[in-house]
Amino acid sequence: MKEKVSLFHRLLPLPFVSFLVAISWLMLGHSLDLFDILVAIILGIVIPKMIEPFLFSTPKIRWTLAFKLFFVVLWDIIISNIRVAKQVLGPSKNLHPKWFRVPLDSEHEHVNTLLAMIITTTPGTVSAGIDQERGDILVHALSTDDVDGEIDTIKQRYEQPLLAIFNVEQGDQT
Repeated sequence: MKEKVSLFHRLLPLPFVSFLVAISWLMLGHSLDLFDILVAIILGIVIPKMIEPFLFSTPKIRWTLAFKLFFVVLWDIIISNIRVAKQVLGPSKNLHPKWFRVPLDSEHEHVNTLLAMIITTTPGTVSAGIDQERGDILVHALSTDDVDGEIDTIKQRYEQPLLAIFNVEQGDQT
């Protein structure tokens, strides 16, 4: 049996998001002209309807662990920026760039995609691609003498928390 949805909910499936979009448009335009108000209303209706399917298909995650990981990554970004600045401004003979592969403990697409994004976001490392068949991520480090240490750091600081955030057991394919 199909649930009856009110006209209000069909028009504004996410009223708070609609409000934020409309107000943001008005604030960006620094105007309360009739045209800008109409555009704000239209955007406030259209944009939430477009993003609604993405919002309700998000996986169940553990938010407290996600916030902890956010601050770990933020800290690592700050420290890495300082380290990379010293390396780049120092003698180039001190740089030891390396390519290496980080084996993945899961085939979970959200975990692996976020892991690749975190690697790329952290200065000094770039993920070049996720190889699903091999089950690893190809990573380039600006400078490292300890590839195994880099791999361990990535797995312990980022992959393990991501697996916990998404309630994924190692080897899970969902």
